[in-house]
Amino acid sequence: MQRPFLPAFSAAALPTLLLVSITATADINSRYNTTQHDFGGVGLLQTPTARMAEDGNLSFNANRTEPYSRYSISAQPLPWLEGTIRYIAITNRNYGPEEFSGDQSFKDKAIDFKVRLLKESYWVPQVAFGMRDAGGTGLFSSEYFVANKRFYDLDVSLGIAWGYIGNRGGIDNPLGWFKDSFNDRGEVTADVSQAGDLGTNRYFKGPIGLFGGVEYQTPWDRLRLKVELDGNDYESEPLSNEIDQDSPINFGATYRLGKSIDLTAAFERGNTAMFGITYQANMKTNPEPKKYLDPAPEARRGLPAGVNGSQVDWADISRRLGENAGINVQQISLHGDEVIVTGDQTRYRNRAQGLGRAARVLDNSLGEGSYDWYTLVYRPRGMDVSQTSVNAETLRRYEMNEVDADTLRKGVVNAVPSVLDDEVVYTAPLDKYSFGTSLGYTQNVGGPDGFLLYQFLLRFNGAYYFDDNKWLNGSVGVNLLNNYDKFEYDAPSNLPRVRTDIRSYATSSDVQLSRLQYTQTHRLDRDLYAMAYAGLFEWMYGGVGGEVLYRPYGANWAIGADFNWVKQRGFEQDFSFRDYSTLTGHVTGYLQTGIYDVLAKGSVGRYLAGDYGATLDLSRRFDNGFTMGAWATMTNVSKEEFGEGSFDKGVYIQIPFDAFFIRSTTSVGTIAWNPLTRDGGARLARYYQLYNFTNDRDLDNFNDGFRRLTE
Repeated sequence: MQRPFLPAFSAAALPTLLLVSITATADINSRYNTTQHDFGGVGLLQTPTARMAEDGNLSFNANRTEPYSRYSISAQPLPWLEGTIRYIAITNRNYGPEEFSGDQSFKDKAIDFKVRLLKESYWVPQVAFGMRDAGGTGLFSSEYFVANKRFYDLDVSLGIAWGYIGNRGGIDNPLGWFKDSFNDRGEVTADVSQAGDLGTNRYFKGPIGLFGGVEYQTPWDRLRLKVELDGNDYESEPLSNEIDQDSPINFGATYRLGKSIDLTAAFERGNTAMFGITYQANMKTNPEPKKYLDPAPEARRGLPAGVNGSQVDWADISRRLGENAGINVQQISLHGDEVIVTGDQTRYRNRAQGLGRAARVLDNSLGEGSYDWYTLVYRPRGMDVSQTSVNAETLRRYEMNEVDADTLRKGVVNAVPSVLDDEVVYTAPLDKYSFGTSLGYTQNVGGPDGFLLYQFLLRFNGAYYFDDNKWLNGSVGVNLLNNYDKFEYDAPSNLPRVRTDIRSYATSSDVQLSRLQYTQTHRLDRDLYAMAYAGLFEWMYGGVGGEVLYRPYGANWAIGADFNWVKQRGFEQDFSFRDYSTLTGHVTGYLQTGIYDVLAKGSVGRYLAGDYGATLDLSRRFDNGFTMGAWATMTNVSKEEFGEGSFDKGVYIQIPFDAFFIRSTTSVGTIAWNPLTRDGGARLARYYQLYNFTNDRDLDNFNDGFRRLTE
């Protein structure tokens, strides 16, 4: 995926608006579901615990404890890994001078993570290590170890912490025995030159504080009671913001409203009320809505064998394959006892489901027993990527309960598309035009001009196809609603302004030609693919470029390279260009690790500002199509040249529209977050990538959904 490059969150079309529709799958009858703490992440109130949320969990949190308003998103991308992104508004401190940011309160952003080290057993507690505010200014930074043990309905936690969580201290740092510098953590400041830095100079430094607590699951499943020992004494709050604490004991209650919303009320510091709300969803177990608008699979007609190919209405078969099996047919051919349908799956994300439906359409048209094998050749954008064949008789017998699933599996063959001496009986006319509309939404969170700047766009999308592998596509966005009149801040830069002119691009025109690109694709060899493109690639750049990809069939790895000459577009996003141009490109390796379906992508090359470096992108795709990922880029630009943020980094989720609609679709939307938009490590936002076009070379999608062959 090509991540967006907006200052904070950016969304493609509907996903942002629909994300809140994800059905939470927390089982209200499970007495020990986890809850979030004030900073985001599984915990009590102010303190984290060693517990982990369900695999794939996604939580949206907001709470208020004077003088802090906290907003966070916490994710569980792996069973043993928790990640959190957070904004904190310190409402009794200003963002900056009045002429710079008005009366806006100070905003701090942070990234946390927690790793499970030991899983609880009868004798052994669950143990985790975590880091709060792991990089940047580190105003609330802390490192901690925490253990949990459950005793029936009581869950007891106990931990030690350096930094914010353990500011009360009381325990000498044993690391100070080896080096004196570990005894003093130093003072944290809001110096933006540190923002985004890993902050290793303060890790595990300073005295150690003790924290812990108890969570009680009441007989009423919806209600939990919490009490904790706060390891912070609030005498060293950021920005010299000392806060009175009358008691280190915090207590509160969490009530689960429905299946997905937690309401929390607490009394903290012995003198301050806290109120919070959490919305929880699960990207791994989110159930698909029933597809009421999908056609039912064709009922078998039981036609006898013996239909001659010349007597068949192949155009009608092509139409029905599109309507019922979701296949955009390009041609149909015969080879001995085999019917070969070449095209692209445009409706069913699960390829096995489309194959089974196609087999019924062919049986109902040709007669049962006329042909032994039905083969689908997947040809996205005119490139043969994969083919799957099903033995027609085996499928029929399976549907009649005459053979088992193992026998059916042996009757399905995945293979590399091959060139055969086929008899082409039907060639579909080229559908030259496609049009559509979508809703676009962008936002900038946490800047000096306002905590939330937003824009809604109506996008008009279209394409003209010269051939199956040659097309022109474009997108025009029309502003519907925004508050960008407040958008006045241009971030300083020590590099060519390849991304930091974002304000000018966002505010210069209400009608934006965001893309107009000619693309041509080819399959060069058995496992080698190529793509060339020219035009306006994205809202900031146009030019010419190309990509090649070597992806062995069925392999868990691939390698590719892209090379581009680009020129910066005019701020109005019309056909004008500015003076800046550059060469940019990368060599990228892809590896399906086989660990929790994690895909690792590593890229090395030249970035838009002329800097050289590498990007690591790790993502996990769940069986239902949801994806969580994160990236980081390091280049030869120094921290001082890069400026605030130190290096490019961010997280993203990909959302299958299938998760929301009552009609099947293969469309996917992406939401990405990066703390800051800077010029170092900036990449070209290429709309198409060969790795995505060739996804059917990865057999996991088909095999994981094989059970849907008869749906």
